[in-house]
Amino acid sequence: MLSYRTVCFTKAWIKVVHLTALKFISDTENMASRSYGACFLCHRAAAVNIMFRSVSSAALPQPKVDFLKGELHRKHPGVTNLKTVRLPEHLQLAAQSIIHRVRVPQLVERSQKLTNFLWSRKRAVEDLMLRQKAVSMEKELWEKAVQNIGRDVDEQLLGDRIRKKVLSELRRTTYRWTPLKYDEELSMVYMAARLAGGYAAVRRALNEIKKRDPSFAPQTLLDFGSGLGTVAWASHSCWDDSFREMVCVDSSAAMNVLAEQLLKGDDERAQPHIKHVYFRQFLPVSPKVQFDLVVAAFTLSELPNVNDRADAVMTLWRKTNSYLVLVENGTKEGHQMMLEARDVLLTKQEKVVHDPRPASVFAPCPHEMMCPKLAQKPVTPCNFHQRYHPLPLPGRHECQTEKFSYLILSRTEPAEPTPEGLDWGRLIAPVLCRTRHVHCHVCRSDGRLQHMVVTARKHSRDMYRCARNSEWGDQLPIVENVKEETKVHSDSES
Repeated sequence: MLSYRTVCFTKAWIKVVHLTALKFISDTENMASRSYGACFLCHRAAAVNIMFRSVSSAALPQPKVDFLKGELHRKHPGVTNLKTVRLPEHLQLAAQSIIHRVRVPQLVERSQKLTNFLWSRKRAVEDLMLRQKAVSMEKELWEKAVQNIGRDVDEQLLGDRIRKKVLSELRRTTYRWTPLKYDEELSMVYMAARLAGGYAAVRRALNEIKKRDPSFAPQTLLDFGSGLGTVAWASHSCWDDSFREMVCVDSSAAMNVLAEQLLKGDDERAQPHIKHVYFRQFLPVSPKVQFDLVVAAFTLSELPNVNDRADAVMTLWRKTNSYLVLVENGTKEGHQMMLEARDVLLTKQEKVVHDPRPASVFAPCPHEMMCPKLAQKPVTPCNFHQRYHPLPLPGRHECQTEKFSYLILSRTEPAEPTPEGLDWGRLIAPVLCRTRHVHCHVCRSDGRLQHMVVTARKHSRDMYRCARNSEWGDQLPIVENVKEETKVHSDSES
């Protein structure tokens, strides 16, 4: 039997447990009531927030502009970028076969050096600028000599010394532009270095025309400075067999032979994969002969001076029936050459006009005013990029990015006018998607750069979703609605 003390202790313990349980139940009830109150307050706050948003939306009416034309937001009319580009299968197999057959020594290393050289290449210094620089340096040296030595010196001897010093300094600081002569071996190195990247840039530029002018079906093509024939391959990828004549002009006979071998799949007895391609070393003489599509890709940089580039651009424009496409490296030099060509075609008046239709900028500029990037300090080039798969050579397995500048001019009027209240801006930097807002740097049709923070509430749901699905280089539909807070774009990707 239990002792009296044990029984008393057990009763006391049961009482303590009972009181603890009652306290726990009471605390639980209080917590439940507080939780219910907090939940109620949360629901009230959410309701107020929804009401506030509805009032704000009502205060900012969104205009309905049908710019989607039945397309999904990720495929809106301003999307012109391509996914990662691959070389056509026949072209890649032919290039691999030629490389395997010819076996150029140190091909990979030499192709990388050539790529670096072409990317860092500058325009030749003009004679007028060189003379001005020499005169300025000579004047500065004369002033220093007179201050340090005095006037009692042999001027002839001092003048000879100064001139020698000026010449030495000019040789040391002036960029020496030299033309490239593509023989058989250098053409092979160029193919390994630039075939895939050049094709990707041209393919992306031509896709701008194909997307924005779907009714355009060119029948004739002129490729000035055709090189490996990548323009013919890219045009064929865009418009298939609509062409009945493709004229490829290149001064290098070795490059023309290599381009023809690529068309035949490295088999002299085979038929060309693309029909009606003709290779020439000189442009057609007659100014009345025009082509639906005229392209000069990475060619203006091979011309020695600004006058030669201007004459070439005007000659190509005379031979253009619909579109003229110019492509260069996405460097400051490439951008400057595009601006030179743009100014020549928009301002220069010809003595004899064979086609009175004026030039208009089709892409990438949404305006025909001075490039607003020139007003920035430091000046950054207007360039774009395209991902691509390189030739499968040793050390090249990952995708690469081709950065380029381009210009498309047109003789044709736009098929449909832009609806009132809608503006198409060009995205000139990567799009930064954040929570419920998107940072977009655009070049507007009024000639200014703008940093826009796009939200669904300020700019409409359609514009917001289009911004989230756009990339650097696409056109962004801008619905003019409310006075939004914007700031001038001050920095972009170079």
